[in-house]
Amino acid sequence: MKLTLTIKSKHMKKILSLFIFMAIIFNNSILLAQNDTVQISDTIKTIVFVFDINKNIEPGMWRQTQKSFEEAKKANADYIIVNVNTYGGMVNMADSIRTKILNSPVPVYVFIVNNAASAGALISIAADRIYMKTGARIGSASVVDQTGKIMPEKYQSYMRSTMRATAEAHGKDTIINEDGDTIVKWKRDPKIAEAMVDPRIYIENVIDTGQIIAFTANEALENGYCEAIVGDIKELLEHAQIENYEISKYEPTKMENLIGFLISPAIQGILIMLIVGGIYFELQSPGIGFPLGAAVLAAILYFSPLYLEGLAENWEMVIFAIGLILIILEIFVIPGFGIAGIGGIILALTGLVLSMVDNIIFEFEFHAVEAITTVLKSFMIVSVSIFLSFILSLYLSKKMLTSKTFSWIVLNSTQKKEEGFIGVESSQKELIGKTGIAFTDLRPSGKVEIEDETYDAKSEIGYIEKGQKVKVIDFKSGQLYVMKTERNG
Repeated sequence: MKLTLTIKSKHMKKILSLFIFMAIIFNNSILLAQNDTVQISDTIKTIVFVFDINKNIEPGMWRQTQKSFEEAKKANADYIIVNVNTYGGMVNMADSIRTKILNSPVPVYVFIVNNAASAGALISIAADRIYMKTGARIGSASVVDQTGKIMPEKYQSYMRSTMRATAEAHGKDTIINEDGDTIVKWKRDPKIAEAMVDPRIYIENVIDTGQIIAFTANEALENGYCEAIVGDIKELLEHAQIENYEISKYEPTKMENLIGFLISPAIQGILIMLIVGGIYFELQSPGIGFPLGAAVLAAILYFSPLYLEGLAENWEMVIFAIGLILIILEIFVIPGFGIAGIGGIILALTGLVLSMVDNIIFEFEFHAVEAITTVLKSFMIVSVSIFLSFILSLYLSKKMLTSKTFSWIVLNSTQKKEEGFIGVESSQKELIGKTGIAFTDLRPSGKVEIEDETYDAKSEIGYIEKGQKVKVIDFKSGQLYVMKTERNG
């Protein structure tokens, strides 16, 4: 009996020892795992991606936003922060940016550095959180035209619903007050979003009728349209309790900066002037030379950035090219000036104008006003540029012949007879007053036949068709000048 108890006691000791050993191993494993977790958490950074909306909300800004979100995705960003400072812009572009933010799987925070007016307010309200700098403002989102005039009610109604829907997209909070009552409250009051558009809306203790809401930073904070007033991104991240972070900022490439420079209205106007001026000078000189090369280069610099930005479509460039071809045919091939010339001018102008316009504005009735104003703006740029180009071309063509600055272009040396040079035969002066026929079309230069002799001549006024009667009216600089008389019977 004693032996049996002794054996059982030994077994119990072994089992107990094994249990204690396994417990020690298990405990050490937990400690090692915790240490590993701490080490991993110390090495893995929270990626915060930052980009700016600091210009008018136009097609270029929408494309830059798309690129920024793509870069954020490649960087595996955990948060996206948008620095906003804009007075607004095109509603359709703002709506596209708003939708991009609302559908983002990554939390998007907006930091209003100075202004988030009009379309900028719509973009800001779409963000998961809004932070503002001291002195910043948000609101004033009524739809206006290019002159700042308030648009009709149907446009305001659409904007109100867009602002309201954007605010409602953030849902509601459930709050228990001091009395223990449960209160359901919008995170962002949709009525306030509407009042940023419509001055007729009254909200007690917020805004009286007849005024459009434009909040300061403190007012936005009081009314739930700002999470906190912060001085910079660092303070924003501290308030959002984001630690151990790494900031990655979107920087436009040199190519994007160059495109932005080339599509500015001033540069586009200059390029149009070079296109028109180059063609004008090329038509005034024989052969193919520098003016045509300058026009081609200007056309490439005009259309390429617009195409890369997604503004110019293939068909718009094609109709511009067809327009130029028709104009050239009208000048060199088709007699007179008719359908081909007028059609060519219309097509060339249409190609230049529509290449500046993003075609998305033609897709919805709500954007009709934007479409009209944008097209008119483009048309004005093109028209004024062409007008100035003709004026400068006429001025420069005379200046080059008289100015010492361009003396290297113009031949001014005297060719003396005693040195072996023979001048133009002056006997052609005797032809003044005589009549003949146009041996070729005069556009304005060509050949005429007078008394069975053929001479080079230039039309004094307009185009002269082959076979028409002409009269010599002048002779200067070795050139006969003629004008047409009645048509041959």
